[in-house]
Amino acid sequence: MTSPATEAPAAALRGARVWLVGAGGTGMCGLARLLLAAGAQVRGEDREDGEAIDALRRDGIEVTTGVTAALPANTTLVVATAAAPAEHPTLKAARARNIPVRTYAQMLGALHGVRTGVSVAGTHGKSTTTCLLTWVLLRAGMEPGFIAGATCAALGGNARPGGATVPTGPFAGRPGFLVTESCEFDRSFHNLQPATAIINNVEAEHLDCYGSLEAVIESFRVFARSLPSAAEGGYLLIAHDGAHREAVTRGVAATVETFGMNAAATHVIERATDGAVTVRSRDEIALSWRPRLMGAHNAMNAAAAGVMALRLGAPRAAVEAALAEFTGLDRRQQFVGLARMPFGDVRVFDDYGHHPTEIRVTLRALREATGARRLVCIFQPHQHSRTRLLLEEFAGAFADADAVLLPEIHFVRDPEEERTKVNSEMLATRIGPKAEAVGTFDAAWARTRSLLKAGDVVVTMGAGSVWKVARALVNGGAACHAG
Repeated sequence: MTSPATEAPAAALRGARVWLVGAGGTGMCGLARLLLAAGAQVRGEDREDGEAIDALRRDGIEVTTGVTAALPANTTLVVATAAAPAEHPTLKAARARNIPVRTYAQMLGALHGVRTGVSVAGTHGKSTTTCLLTWVLLRAGMEPGFIAGATCAALGGNARPGGATVPTGPFAGRPGFLVTESCEFDRSFHNLQPATAIINNVEAEHLDCYGSLEAVIESFRVFARSLPSAAEGGYLLIAHDGAHREAVTRGVAATVETFGMNAAATHVIERATDGAVTVRSRDEIALSWRPRLMGAHNAMNAAAAGVMALRLGAPRAAVEAALAEFTGLDRRQQFVGLARMPFGDVRVFDDYGHHPTEIRVTLRALREATGARRLVCIFQPHQHSRTRLLLEEFAGAFADADAVLLPEIHFVRDPEEERTKVNSEMLATRIGPKAEAVGTFDAAWARTRSLLKAGDVVVTMGAGSVWKVARALVNGGAACHAG
């Protein structure tokens, strides 16, 4: 499943009969729609039904669930989620019949080959920045296509095909923009062919496949060096601080500019006490708006999107208006609703954060924005190896929480032996007295209700199904189901 993307050029997709393995995954269901728009016939399979599968079926994409489907005889290409093991029956059947098998990332690279690719990379903030940039370009009349790892209601989901050509700006007349959330896991973003890119930050993450921070940095450097030269329009916007900028940009032929709150950045971000955000570029105000999203980290995400949009040709007034209007995306500081308690209502939020930095900045933003008397965090650790390798970083990430409840670690992708090396009890001990391991989601629901008092705010956090606890708190029932 590692054949190069160049063997599946997007130009050959029209009329291709594509079968998706793991069609309901967040990225895969978006890819299904992009492939359909490119002229392919798309069908697929997944383990179970769900909202994403229902949405694909409404779009006319046939998806089989529950059992491994027989690979149709007329299939010409199989695309598999990164979570599919090499010995998956469908992949084995495809190899036996010499049907090409490609990964999700390889197909994104193929689509980049016939679009003007704009990549958004970084350890954190990729989904938000991708959707922000798409929203701004859309509001500016530039008809971008996009694909992200999260759902954005304002954009109608997590993918859209976009216009055929870029209507204005330095890329006018070229194939239409495809704004892509570009993930570093397993070096998948090396498959892409962007014309421009954003790098939000670079930290130790996915150490199960990288092994060290140094290897992560080198991977981002390879990605940055894939950009076209400055003479060809290649452009990289990278965080001035927190992205190992000097190492990542060494040898990059594209134009490189920086953004951040450091006065030495090319584009300096300033936050006023009243919430307004300003970007100064070379001592002149380039952008100014009042955001709806909480936190300094989202000001950074929005500034990067705004600066890139200007670079791509969007007018300033349209960029500022769009940044001020953007309301966010699912599972990113999302307000779920009110938990009805005997003493009054408690606000409940949900967030996808599963890395120590994401937890820290999100909790800080919620504390500042909500004025909570106490902030109760229900955090489901995601992946045993991540928890083990970043245990001390996780332990220090909950400073802004007053109580931390830890369901069982979500087991994904790791070897079975990882289960024996770390558990939620170990993390609770590291965090201290305010933390406790609670086991199941139902237990987390019950313990949360017993803790709550007037003025509290609750946030569920994690990349697994911990959102079920937030919904159960708001709906008044304990039907979370262990996860």
